[in-house]
Amino acid sequence: MKTGFIGLGAMGAPMARYLHNAGLLTVVGNRTQAKADALAAELGVRAARSADNFADCDVVAMCVSLDADVIENAAALAKVLKAGAVVVDHSTVSVQTARKVAALLAAEGIGFIDAPVSGGVEGARNGKLSVMAGGEAEVLEKARPVIAAYAARIGLMGGTGAGQATKAVNQVLVAGINEAVCEGLALGEKLGLDPDTLLPTLMAGAANSWFLEKRGATMLRDAFAPGFKSAHMLKDLRIVQGIAQDAGIRTATIDQALADYAELVERGHGESDTSALIVLKRKPT
Repeated sequence: MKTGFIGLGAMGAPMARYLHNAGLLTVVGNRTQAKADALAAELGVRAARSADNFADCDVVAMCVSLDADVIENAAALAKVLKAGAVVVDHSTVSVQTARKVAALLAAEGIGFIDAPVSGGVEGARNGKLSVMAGGEAEVLEKARPVIAAYAARIGLMGGTGAGQATKAVNQVLVAGINEAVCEGLALGEKLGLDPDTLLPTLMAGAANSWFLEKRGATMLRDAFAPGFKSAHMLKDLRIVQGIAQDAGIRTATIDQALADYAELVERGHGESDTSALIVLKRKPT
């Protein structure tokens, strides 16, 4: 199986490395050509300079930033991939974008799986991502060896768009947990509680969460090296808000988190980890 990978950022580069380790990677591409050239040289694979360089791929996986990037790449791949090939999109985009891309590729006999991921940079580096897939089961089976190279779990959630719908649910939960943990730890600081005692006590009880375990100690040290950037959370929450409003549910958690991350980005923390939210909780405006 020949596989291409497009989007070599903090998530994509380690995912591509796992594909190489599995003997599946043929070509890598990135908007910044130097990144593709460097990783291709490191791994001994091709660096794409146009969509034509993916023409011999059985599967092409993408992990890019914006809906427009996904559509642009898919449109280019539709012109060169052979019928029966599969495109897997690990980006977080709208349900409508996933369906648009699926239709665009289907017109050329190319399969599509919308497959956003959860687990952050750590999950990508450890090859332990949770993948939320939408599409046809037989198409997913074609791409499964590729996705399995960097995933701990692959869940087929339903038809096209169901992966992105699941990611929306995931981001509501993540955003709400972030809000609670940052607010709670900011309160603990103000009350003079010792972090070395507070954190293990909280983690031993019902208040525990992945975010508290992985980010509690670092945020109390003002260490905000990104596992997931605040600017990316803001982008995701804008997508999620639209999905939730269309679904007709109350969106208080989404609205608060969106407002907070917008303020955080305005304050210059867009490149910081989402745990930088504690900065706002310490000094509310």
